[in-house]
Amino acid sequence: MPNSGVVKYNVKMRFEVDGIVERADIIGALFGQTEGLLGPEMNLNELQRTSKVGRIEVTLDVKSNKSTGEVIIPMSADISTTALIAAAVETIDKVGPFNAKFTLDVIEDVRELKKRLIVERAKKIVQEWAAKTMSESEEMLKDIYDAVKPARLTTYGKEHLACGAGIFDSEWIILVEGRADVINLLRAGYDNAIAIDGAKISDAVVKLSKEKSYVVAFLDGDRAADLILKELQNTIRLDKVVRAPPGREVEDLTPLEIQELLKDVVPSQEKAKIRDREREREREGIGGTRYRERIAKEESGREVVVEEEEVVFDEALTSKIKEAFSSINETLEAIALDADMHQRFRVPVSEVVQRLQEEKDIKYLVLDGIITQRLLDACSKAGVEYVIGHRMADIKNTYSIKALTFNQLRLT
Repeated sequence: MPNSGVVKYNVKMRFEVDGIVERADIIGALFGQTEGLLGPEMNLNELQRTSKVGRIEVTLDVKSNKSTGEVIIPMSADISTTALIAAAVETIDKVGPFNAKFTLDVIEDVRELKKRLIVERAKKIVQEWAAKTMSESEEMLKDIYDAVKPARLTTYGKEHLACGAGIFDSEWIILVEGRADVINLLRAGYDNAIAIDGAKISDAVVKLSKEKSYVVAFLDGDRAADLILKELQNTIRLDKVVRAPPGREVEDLTPLEIQELLKDVVPSQEKAKIRDREREREREGIGGTRYRERIAKEESGREVVVEEEEVVFDEALTSKIKEAFSSINETLEAIALDADMHQRFRVPVSEVVQRLQEEKDIKYLVLDGIITQRLLDACSKAGVEYVIGHRMADIKNTYSIKALTFNQLRLT
């Protein structure tokens, strides 16, 4: 099977069979009925041997004595060869004893995903540069950011509270007063802010705050914000409070001013993650035999160090996980493997939960991201046994799933 990194196209075919068949029957028809049509060098077996065709995926749905579904053929050949294979598959008219019809849905250019990632990274680079060099060009850059902000601004809960898309996966969040504050933090590079939208704190914000390792309140520098802060402190556990300068509002601050005010938040967040891990281990009764920790005294100003227990898999599995890690690191993607360590899918992290609802027989999930409670719940429903990521949010793992970090596998 070719490495997924060299796949250029995914040929997606729809099929209908006038009878009840299994995945193996579909695969058999693909290989058997296209053999010899285009010459021996164009047989699917030969193309797989030369790494021009990857592992063929089949989804199947059987209803009322009729089988329908989708076939995905990953190809690293040129577009002409890819089109020939698609046309050859469309000639299949039998699966077993039953009449069948195969139709091309789309030839998907896998490289388009990389292009989108490049564009997103370019936006991030521009954003970071603008925050450091904001001067007389500030108003012009602000117009540029306004043009792209709808792609990153979203809502949360039944109240549709304005927020950045990062609140769903980030281990920490920033509570601000209104929608304009969220937008201004997006301009400054913080996509994990959510608007509380009034002095009354909604149940959605309370629930979200409980799921996070670290909660920051970033409020205006006026009397109204004083009252909001009191309500927050009576409702939510706040780890840090940051205020705009007296008489100023968060929505009016420049990105550089926002970064200056929040510069001490990230180190505090790292310490909070350690405290949360300690509390979680205490709740679960985990002793020092599983974790070896060394925490420098805060007053010494030294870096806080956490050493997690090393986890060892068998050589074949370790090699496959290393391969997956190398492939997805810094791509914001996830790879799912079955029990035979064959890749079942590779998608952006944001689409993993949805894809898990559609797939079966997934045993290992390796992702370039954070293991959240929502992800863990989805893995449990999909039967996943191992999920491996960069870090873990404040999760409660009541399942039999093994949740691990790349650090525990000594991959970072």
